[in-house]
Formats: sequence, C-alpha cells, structure tokens
Amino acid sequence: MKYEISDWIFDKIPNVCFGVIIGKNLKNSETSQEDSDHLAAMEDVLRQRIAVEDLKTTPEIAVYRDALKLVEINPNKYTNSVEAMSKRVLKGNSLTRINALVDLCNAIALEEGISLGAHDMKDIDDDLSVRLSIDGDIYRPFGKEEFEDVPAGEVVFTCGNKVQTRQWLWRQSELGKITLESSDIFFQLVGFSGEHFDRLTKAMKQVENLVSERFDGEFKSFIVTKDNPSIEF
Repeated sequence: MKYEISDWIFDKIPNVCFGVIIGKNLKNSETSQEDSDHLAAMEDVLRQRIAVEDLKTTPEIAVYRDALKLVEINPNKYTNSVEAMSKRVLKGNSLTRINALVDLCNAIALEEGISLGAHDMKDIDDDLSVRLSIDGDIYRPFGKEEFEDVPAGEVVFTCGNKVQTRQWLWRQSELGKITLESSDIFFQLVGFSGEHFDRLTKAMKQVENLVSERFDGEFKSFIVTKDNPSIEF
C-alpha cells in the first residue's frame, strides 16, 4: 500500500513534514486511572504554560495556522485538531476520555503541540494520500452512517476516494475510528522542518513507545518530506 503527499502541498508548504507510524497487533484497552491521570497531568502542564488568549500566537500552534492559510484553509473556521484540543483545555475543561490509545495519543499531542491522528487500518483498503479533493470523493462524518459528497478543491487526507480527514487537519471521519477492538493502526503526525521538527521526532518516539510498551505491538516508522514524498508499507 502507498502513502503519498501531492506535489501541490509541498509547493505551497515546502517545510511541512509527515511522520507515519504503522502499528500492528496492538492490544487497546479501556482507559485506566493511570492513563487518565497522565492525560490530566498534560492538561495541567498546558494550562501552566499557555494562557488561552495567547494560544493562537504560541509558536507550536501558530505554525499550523500559518500552514493552513498557505493552502487556503481558514484556521478560525477549520481549527486544526491540536489547537482545538488545547483551547478546550485552556478554557478549564478536560478532554473526554475515550479509550487508552486515544487518550494517550491526546496526551502526546498536548505535550508536544503536535497534530497527531490515529486511524484503524480495518477501514483502509486503498492507497492513502494528502491532496486536493476531486469529484467523486466522499466523507462519512463522525457518528454518522451515511456518506456525503466532498466538494472538489479541498485539502484532504484520503483513502482512495474515501476521505479520512476533511480540511486537512480538521475533522476525522467515522471510518478509521479507534475502538477497543482496533489493533492495526495508521498514525499520521504533521510537523515542520526547523525548530518544530524536534517536536515531531519526540512525538513519534512517544507513539512508538506506546505501541511497543503500553500496547504490546510492533511498528515501522517513516518521515515523508518534499524530497521523499511517498512511502510503501
């Protein structure tokens, strides 16, 4: 199977980097008290580090907002996932506990200020790409049974013509949702060369450790850049 970033993305954002981790045979579980406490600790660290009114200009958040603007996505209307989570936490709320894998990935995202998505590979049956949508692309909203058409010209993460994430870093599909039965997982992290790259590599290392140590699985990792725009897995 192939994962590829379109040339158009790199033309618009030459410094964007994609971290891909293929996790196999994970043993997901309900969120333990230890898992929940760890996520709560990362929420507290974020509250101590950033004021809600400064979130948009915090460097690790601003870099995503700037990237979205470069591909003509309004970052206020289609807020990227790590900013949306951070805003909720900084307003005094805790993230909803879902299951151990999702919650611990959210903890990593908050700690490193990184966009991190996890997708159940049971719903991945075609090549994956980050590209502009085309006529015929479809999307199944979270919690819904029916697919809807996606207009052409939108930046999407897609499996064949089934969109996994709309507006690039905004909203994941019901397809690929992580459940207690999920065992083979496609992790996609988005970062940038330069100062932000260290956050990407640290987050990838943490995900790798989760896969092998917390969930007793195996993994392979890849970095996709302008100079290496596709991988086979």
